[in-house]
Amino acid sequence: MENIQQDFTIKDLENISGIKAHTIRIWEKRYNLLEPKRTDTNIRYYSHENLQKILNVVLLSKNGYKMAKIAKMADEDMLLKSREVAFGSNTNDDVINDFKLAMFKFDKVLFDKTYKKLLLKKQFKKIVEDVFIPFLNHIGLLWQTDTILPAHEHFVSNLIAQKIHSNTEFIEPIVNKSDKTYVLFLPENEIHDLGLLYLNYELLLKGNKTIYLGQNLPLDNLKSFFDYNENLCFVTSLTVQPYKDKIEDYFNQVEGLLETSNHEFIAIGRRTSLLRTKDYKSNISFFDSITDILKVI
Repeated sequence: MENIQQDFTIKDLENISGIKAHTIRIWEKRYNLLEPKRTDTNIRYYSHENLQKILNVVLLSKNGYKMAKIAKMADEDMLLKSREVAFGSNTNDDVINDFKLAMFKFDKVLFDKTYKKLLLKKQFKKIVEDVFIPFLNHIGLLWQTDTILPAHEHFVSNLIAQKIHSNTEFIEPIVNKSDKTYVLFLPENEIHDLGLLYLNYELLLKGNKTIYLGQNLPLDNLKSFFDYNENLCFVTSLTVQPYKDKIEDYFNQVEGLLETSNHEFIAIGRRTSLLRTKDYKSNISFFDSITDILKVI
């Protein structure tokens, strides 16, 4: 998989690096910074090496180096200087860049090497908060702008999920006075479970009881929990499903399930803003993000 080649348009470089295409063209002309190839129809395209170089340029530029000085560096010197800056920097730009490169190359070795480097500086919880969440937010932008394929997103998401699973397994149970049990699930046809996996990790870390049901769960399956006398809080995350024209019907069904119980229902996702003006009789609440819900749990 490490030999997979990926070509990039100048728009891709803009989306990935955050540098405007117009600026990249100026750098090409003024400093001969990149050497794009051209298709038979004379359209520029850039190699993986070009992508790595532009990310290193951005890193150095953000850390006080002038473009005129950067442009004079040999490629090997630029790479070494970037590593030196990254090592002494308190920002996470360097590791996020490495994760981007690992994603585009489908390079698990680079991903694991970068993750292990992070573990020398941060606890897992801080890695998620400081690196994985900003990285995944950026992945969402790249996906929206057609810069990456679903295969890229799936590859890196599964690697991050593995890290969450492995860290969850090592949590030592602690006594929590709350009798509440959190039941975590995703709606039908919803597969984006990283946020929910991390919430499960945080809940367990704080001593809560959880039942993790995972992806693609029909709503009526929750009925099986209502025979228990436990204090339940159902938690779901809405990324894609249900669609905008179905979301109100979905929560009407949720209210129908809860109306004869005292159980809670929490929905996470900015799309739930469409429902916050509604007055539900049942105990239903909405949060924009995992970060927001963790502030109150």
